[in-house]
Amino acid sequence: MSVREPRNVAPLDSFVDADSIAAMTRGAPRPPPTPLRAMGGVIVLLLLAAAVTLTITPWVQTAAGSGTVVTLDPADRVQNLNVLVDGRINRWFVNDGDVVVAGDAIVEIIDVDPRLLERLNAEREALARSLDAARVATETAELDYQRQKRLFAQGLTARKDFEAAKIRHQQILAREAEARATLNKADIGVSRQSSQIVRAPRDGRIVHIVGGDSATIVKAGDRVATFAPSHVERAVEVRLSGLDAPLVQAGRAARIMFEGWPAVQFSGWPEASVGTFAGVVASVDPVAGPDGRFRALLREDASEPWPADRYLRLGSRAQAWVQLERVALGYELWRLLNRFPPTPPRDIQVETGP
Repeated sequence: MSVREPRNVAPLDSFVDADSIAAMTRGAPRPPPTPLRAMGGVIVLLLLAAAVTLTITPWVQTAAGSGTVVTLDPADRVQNLNVLVDGRINRWFVNDGDVVVAGDAIVEIIDVDPRLLERLNAEREALARSLDAARVATETAELDYQRQKRLFAQGLTARKDFEAAKIRHQQILAREAEARATLNKADIGVSRQSSQIVRAPRDGRIVHIVGGDSATIVKAGDRVATFAPSHVERAVEVRLSGLDAPLVQAGRAARIMFEGWPAVQFSGWPEASVGTFAGVVASVDPVAGPDGRFRALLREDASEPWPADRYLRLGSRAQAWVQLERVALGYELWRLLNRFPPTPPRDIQVETGP
């Protein structure tokens, strides 16, 4: 019986390279394939590059907070328009949303009694005549007092008469002062009752009308409309965490992102941010609010104006990043992971207790 010869049998060295054969012959472990060694080298290089990047890349520490657009001057804030006298509404001169200038009439108030102002004027005239009479009596008493004083100095009158003239003079002076005070009160009443037209305190816009028609009775101090001044000095009110607030000082620069303006914000690289606006810290409250956060006011940076009033309105939401110290990116990541506070500014000295 004949034995067949194997056909097309490849030699052993075609399946195993020479290094593997040598390693197997020496009993050593087989080295990893070439692609794995290349991948390991790439990973090591990436780790080294990341370490160098984290060490040398600068990062600006920031204190972030959110808030709204407000005003620094209390006179620039939304305010109520109140009536000065009791009465009822006669007519309105404006509607919701109307633009007004300083002195424009808003609403006219008339008294329930149409003859009240006439009676007040008559009462004032009577008090004015009483004051004139008191003034004449004072002049007469002054002359009598001066005459009794000269006669007493010359020994021509008794002390009793001199002292009686002095007392009478002081009493008449008191009556004149009382008459003058009563007349002043009457003048105030007439002036208030005459101020029956509520006017705009400055240029602005009528936000909301509260009062009604001619059947509406109002009292002195009641609100009849809400008024928003125009051309105000705007600011951004933000709330800062207690971890960051101690390092935020007046004069610090900030980047602000307003609601409605698309922006790309890089808090650590403010020069790379797009669509944000510059701000400057005006003040930081020394005490925390009910939520445990500190209020900071940011004013507009003159070198980079904010949007116009008609676009950026009071009450709009905003996000702000107050810029602190510049550190390495790696340190900043380590600080955030450990919840450490930012680096204190170089010009701040830590005070210690006694």
